[in-house]
Amino acid sequence: MVVIESVIKTSPLGRWFIELTDTAKEDAEPVFCMDVYEYADKIEEMGKAYGDDVEVMWSSEDNVTPEQINEVRMQMNAYEAEQEAKRNGEEMMPDGIPNFEAQS
Repeated sequence: MVVIESVIKTSPLGRWFIELTDTAKEDAEPVFCMDVYEYADKIEEMGKAYGDDVEVMWSSEDNVTPEQINEVRMQMNAYEAEQEAKRNGEEMMPDGIPNFEAQS
């Protein structure tokens, strides 16, 4: 199993982003994600090299506000609910938008 560090950081403009680091590679370049969709794609991409046997370790920098951490959590929860609706073939997404993938 490989550990991927996910660190919530704040840009100089006050916007949060997530920095990913593959801890199995000593010379790994950090990967920057500006939203949870990009984060999910990058985690999946990084995990493929390890047969999807990945553990994510979360942290945040000191200058990240509780509101920013909460926003990341809320977006992650919404993303997970959306993915589950797609897997289950539900006709509506959790936010009320039709799941066009489930409609034939």
